[in-house]
Amino acid sequence: MSKIETGGENISDTPLSDALSERYLAYAMSTIASRSLPDVRDGLKPVHRRLLYAMRILKLDPAYGFKKCARVVGDVIGKYHPHGDTAVYDAMVRLAQEFAVRYPLVEGHGNFGNIDGDNAAAMRYTEARLTEVATSLMNGLDENAVDFRPTYDGEDEEPVVMPASFPNLLANGSTGIAVGMATNIAPHNLGEICDGLLHLIKNPNAEIEELIKYIPAPDFPTGGVLVESKETIFNTYKTGRGSFRLRTRWEKETLAHGLYQIVITEIPYQIQKSKLIERVADMIFAKKLPFLSDIRDESSENIRIVLEPRNRTVDAEYLMEHLFRLTDLEIKFNLNMNVINASGIPEVMGLKKVLISFLEHRGEVLERRSRYRLEKIIHRLEVLEGYLIVYLNLDEIIRIIRNEDKPRPVLMEFFKLTEVQAEAILNMRLRSLRKLEENELRIEHKKLSDEKLSLEELLASSELRLEVIAKEILEIKNKFGKKTKLGKRRTEIRGAVAVVDMPIESMVEREPITVLLSEKGWIRAMKGHVDLSDIFKFKDGDSLKFALHAQTTDKILLMGTSGRFFTIAADKLPRGRGYGEPLRLMVDLPNDAEFAHMLVHKKGRLLLVASAKGRGFIVEENEIVAQTRSGKKVLNVVEGDSARFCITVEGDGVATIGLNRKLLVFKLDEIPLMSRGRGVILQKYKDGGLSDIKTFNLEDGLSWKSGRGTSVEKNLMAWLGKRAQVGRLPPVGFPRSNKFS
Repeated sequence: MSKIETGGENISDTPLSDALSERYLAYAMSTIASRSLPDVRDGLKPVHRRLLYAMRILKLDPAYGFKKCARVVGDVIGKYHPHGDTAVYDAMVRLAQEFAVRYPLVEGHGNFGNIDGDNAAAMRYTEARLTEVATSLMNGLDENAVDFRPTYDGEDEEPVVMPASFPNLLANGSTGIAVGMATNIAPHNLGEICDGLLHLIKNPNAEIEELIKYIPAPDFPTGGVLVESKETIFNTYKTGRGSFRLRTRWEKETLAHGLYQIVITEIPYQIQKSKLIERVADMIFAKKLPFLSDIRDESSENIRIVLEPRNRTVDAEYLMEHLFRLTDLEIKFNLNMNVINASGIPEVMGLKKVLISFLEHRGEVLERRSRYRLEKIIHRLEVLEGYLIVYLNLDEIIRIIRNEDKPRPVLMEFFKLTEVQAEAILNMRLRSLRKLEENELRIEHKKLSDEKLSLEELLASSELRLEVIAKEILEIKNKFGKKTKLGKRRTEIRGAVAVVDMPIESMVEREPITVLLSEKGWIRAMKGHVDLSDIFKFKDGDSLKFALHAQTTDKILLMGTSGRFFTIAADKLPRGRGYGEPLRLMVDLPNDAEFAHMLVHKKGRLLLVASAKGRGFIVEENEIVAQTRSGKKVLNVVEGDSARFCITVEGDGVATIGLNRKLLVFKLDEIPLMSRGRGVILQKYKDGGLSDIKTFNLEDGLSWKSGRGTSVEKNLMAWLGKRAQVGRLPPVGFPRSNKFS
């Protein structure tokens, strides 16, 4: 870097990257510390702190009247916070919204918005004043409890941090996005926080396990039901990062004729009611919630959202579980306790460290207020001692004042007074010379002397200071705790909720259907169980490939020649008089593959899958159910081979017949149970492959269908062997098609 002198100025020649990084870092730190992250001691961002301080200067105490918000915002941006008036007013509005902050710091008069997301009225129409909670945050500002700093223009002063009689950071929470970091702190119950602080004062070594007994979980302004495990809550509070699952509160209302409706009375935190209802309505219209017929808002002052199920057979619990998965009726509140610590540095803190930081701040505030009070008492005692001298030497003092041009030095020398005492005597009013006043001064002197002694003991003992802090916390608990209307817990804690396996039967009305799949891959569902031997209409050049009876609550399983299985809900199949829809639009079957088999899913059943080359294995049917369009790979096939067979496992024997017309019978237990793979050799062939396969009971014999009906061969010794053998020609009368049916 070089310097060039031009016109009496020094211009530094600096690489652009260095200049940008230096300026960007300064901007980032300014955003983090001065705008986005709260202070761990008072839980406030600078804009909130300046708002409250400006309202205090305007004497907007709870006991006095309201003033226009425009007046407050004007003072804030004019004296303390040089930013846009809209941003300041929005911050002020949020502090007054009962659904946004757990313990409002501003009491609003007028339209301050609502939970539907409607904005507040313009600041010229609304009025505001401080709440009792806000005044508790600022107790001690006049007693040197905290440092002050010059405002941005140097004309005034503002507090660096509030004295904060209670931990506002946890009580009201905070949200903010800075440069490269963010914060998201949940509101908590103040009574529970006080209990945790009192326990920590008595047991400084208490760990998170003990603290969460007193502070079990957040307490959101909008209530709701918190469903999270103790382990998750423990880890979240220990690290300062994690998430809480919060659900809406609902109840089932029984109607006439066996009908019912679901009424929602509380919604999750930071969710706008109108948008929530709009999204659910859009999903109903898009048929993504087939079990729900309508949603309507019947709210007045209290929330009342009514859900109407499509039919009475839909189970309310299952319905709500489905809604929790698909809508904002359940949210995850991601906790990130990223704050500015007492040193002004951003830090992610766990619950214990946040509580300790608050107690350290309260200890410093108590010490500063005590020293301030002690100085005032010492000064007053000095003055009182001077006053007492007046009463003992009243005539002489009057003579000196009347006769001397400069009475102060004479009084100081004659009566050994200090400058403070002499000035106080000279400023006394004549009416203060009453005899009764002397007695009152002696009483005051005694009282202040005792208080001075108490303060000196307090400042000398950390244990005494902790006792005073505990007493102050107890007073806050009594004032804003659970026994008060404001402090009553709103969010219910239920613990972790098990994931419910919602059967589709609970969501769909059960109706019989006949599923038809054509050779060209068109699928449709006909109402009712139609005779499968009927003649069905298809497009020209197309014909029936598979047909089966099912219910609308069933799942249809399809096996592709690629060895991949696909799953389709029966109620999603196209209905009506048309030819249906191409199945490839519903599942991602490769272009070089075809559908080899179709069946109705039954839980717990075993299936035997086999390829055209005669390799296969047994698989549990539950293992082949796919959750996505791309299906689930089950049978691996090599080039030149393809998946062909999928049959239900019954009995203890297996019969295979090849295209070479060789029949082999062996025991079922020779085939392994697998979830995925190529399988084992079922039957060996020199040429061709597997023509058909069947499972049966060896004791009942092998049966097959022919033109003359069903034939049975019970003596199977000639064909009974081991898996992977060649086999021999089938019995006389076996179909020339080499098929068992």
